[in-house]
Amino acid sequence: MADQKEEEVRKGAHCAWQIHYHMAFPVKYRKALLDEAVTAIIEEMAAEIAERFPIEREAMGTDQNQTHLRCSAHPNMAPGRIVQMFKSITAREIFRRKPAVKRVLWGGELWTDGYDVATVGARANWQTVERYVQRQGHPREDLRQLRMV
Repeated sequence: MADQKEEEVRKGAHCAWQIHYHMAFPVKYRKALLDEAVTAIIEEMAAEIAERFPIEREAMGTDQNQTHLRCSAHPNMAPGRIVQMFKSITAREIFRRKPAVKRVLWGGELWTDGYDVATVGARANWQTVERYVQRQGHPREDLRQLRMV
């Protein structure tokens, strides 16, 4: 069953949206550096990022060498920008508080250059949307109209 937050449609001055991203970014060289202390810093910075920017953090988790973030943001905020902000702010703070982490990394960068991002939906799955788009202009009784709320 979908979480209440997932089902909530957010509204701005000129649009309504229901976008949820799942983002994953690994530590440089896949080094296992995200211990409890570093994870606590990441959690703290994620909360501050959500306060300062129009990003709603819905869930976050780390294993030893990567971080996963599920969040929502206004459609005018690109997913790549969210990742860039998150990686930049968390790395800077981790290096400030835990200089030993920076010494372990040869280039002085915490995160890899790459990341993974996908949208997560509560109202429809990929096949439903694909079928809906393909059937435009061909009315059929077995397809329900997807509504913009």
